[in-house]
Order: sequence, then C-alpha cells, then structure tokens
Amino acid sequence: MRAGLMSAIFTLLFWGQVALADTVLVVGDSISAAFGIDTRQGWVALLEKRLVDQGYEHRVVNASISGDTAAGGAARLPGLLVEHQPNLVVLELGGNDGLRGQAPAQLQQNLASMIEQAHGAGARVLLLGMRLPPNYGVRYTTAFAQVFASLAEEKQVAFVPFFLEGVGGVPDMMQRDGIHPTAAAQSLLLENLWPTLQSLL
Repeated sequence: MRAGLMSAIFTLLFWGQVALADTVLVVGDSISAAFGIDTRQGWVALLEKRLVDQGYEHRVVNASISGDTAAGGAARLPGLLVEHQPNLVVLELGGNDGLRGQAPAQLQQNLASMIEQAHGAGARVLLLGMRLPPNYGVRYTTAFAQVFASLAEEKQVAFVPFFLEGVGGVPDMMQRDGIHPTAAAQSLLLENLWPTLQSLL
C-alpha cells in the first residue's frame, strides 16, 4: 500500500511538472516534418536538443504534416491549442499554397486566423516567411512573399522573412526534388530562426 501511494505521488508530481513546462508548438508542412530524411535529423528535433543543451525546460511538439496548407493548419490549430496549451506557436506554412498557385489573399486570411487563434489562447507566435521560385512570375512571387511581411506587421508577431535563407535554390542543400531541404541543411534552418525564437522563450 505504501509503495502504491508513493508511486501515485510520483506520478502526480511528474505530470504536474509536464503541465507546468512551457511548450513550443510547431505547426508546419513537409519542411518541418523532415520529409525525405530521418525525423531525428530535422530542424525541429535539433531545436529540441538545443533547448535541452542550453538548459531550457521547454517541451517541443511537432504537429507538422507533409503537404499541409495554411487552410489545413487553420482547421487543425484549435484542437492543438486545447491539447498542448502552448506558450509559443511556430507557424511554418504557406509553401504548398504557393506551389499550388492559390490566391495570396486566401493564404493571408488563413494565416491571420491561425495567429488570432494562438493569441486568443495566450500563446506568442513566430511566423516563418516563405518565398517561391522565380518561375512562378514576379507578380505572384512578390505578392506571395508580401503576405508574410504584411501579417507580421499587422499582427505584431515575431517574424523570420525567409526561413529557407541559404538553403532554397542551393543544390547541395536541397533534395533531388528541389523542394525539400537535405539533412545537411537542417542545422542552417535552425540557425535561421534561432535568434528570433530564443528571444521569445
């Protein structure tokens, strides 16, 4: 009986610590889901390791799904917010919207909805900007990139202008499909967002 009581107390203490730990929720697409590589090599896994190594007690939840769009993320986010109660939400979505040629206004509306949902749940937001290859045309690529910058200013959220800086379009950093970063590129992706993310912890 005594052993059972001690076990119950330990369990309550453990889950109490988990509940109190700050949570970083990553909502993204294949870039954050580590498509084509071992997930343990992905930038989200590297982030989790860095937080531990540097003494942060944050929990990292990767809710990224390959192929997801901003509309899909907006539909999934309410449940994720309730389940994980994050302190910080990292939004890495929009690439698939752009590759499918969806209207920038629709992308902006869906991302804005996600930001508002996160803020409503008391979480800070880090928005990761994306850009499209030049073959999509100057007019569309410019409008697409502007979505992220405009939202960051309008909603007053932390912002990384181009998450794939130094990776996108660099042959050695991209898989054969030209869309997904290699394992070697993951540490650079982490460096691209780390200064901004760290300031939010």
